[in-house]
Amino acid sequence: MKSVTRSLRILEAVARHQPVTVGELTRLFGLPKSTVQRTLVTLNEAGWLRANRKDTTHWEIGARVLAVRPAALQGSSLFAAAREPMIRLRDALNETIHLAVPDALHGMVVVDRVDCDHAVRTFHAIGATSPLHATAAGHTVLAHLPKSEVDEFAARTLEGYGEETITDPLELRAELERVRERGYAVNHNQYVQGVCAIAAPVLDAAGAPLAAVAISLPDSRFEPGRLPELGRLVTATAAEITVRHLR
Repeated sequence: MKSVTRSLRILEAVARHQPVTVGELTRLFGLPKSTVQRTLVTLNEAGWLRANRKDTTHWEIGARVLAVRPAALQGSSLFAAAREPMIRLRDALNETIHLAVPDALHGMVVVDRVDCDHAVRTFHAIGATSPLHATAAGHTVLAHLPKSEVDEFAARTLEGYGEETITDPLELRAELERVRERGYAVNHNQYVQGVCAIAAPVLDAAGAPLAAVAISLPDSRFEPGRLPELGRLVTATAAEITVRHLR
């Protein structure tokens, strides 16, 4: 059992620090280099870890973790609570609805999707990740995190994905305040060009963000004049998911 616990801790450390070297993990855990190397090789053989393609001295999360993570999330009570409200929201708007959860401060992970029947529609695969600062789902989560966590996130370099991406920390903080005030976030071409979204947070009993539910649509169907209506609908859906999850 001791070796299993050690393997899981090394797996978690790789997930947090990837791509990471054997030496970095050795220093982090205070273990012999041979022990860390042996554990990495074992996890690699099982598909949980892999060597970085550009630099094989660095290790990163393998495909098995990426496959298991969304499946595990789909089995949760949150997934069950969200499914029916998401379907009703899709039926009301005929636009794609996503449920995404935060992966700490690393980003958002799509765990469920209800598709619309438009010939032109947005698509994010289950398990797909996206940055917190460039998406509506990410903004709803950041807006409800403690100030210390927002400070930690805002101190990072915020990557730009297009002209609309918010990369300035002060501008990001101002946008998060607007999200808190109106109850929902708007992404207009901030991450993927031609893709827009309106999202609201699913909160726990203490008001911490568990997930975000988002209306996702192509820019060709994005109408600024409808934002109050769409915001009201997605906020109501998120609130219903919260209530159902807390029962």
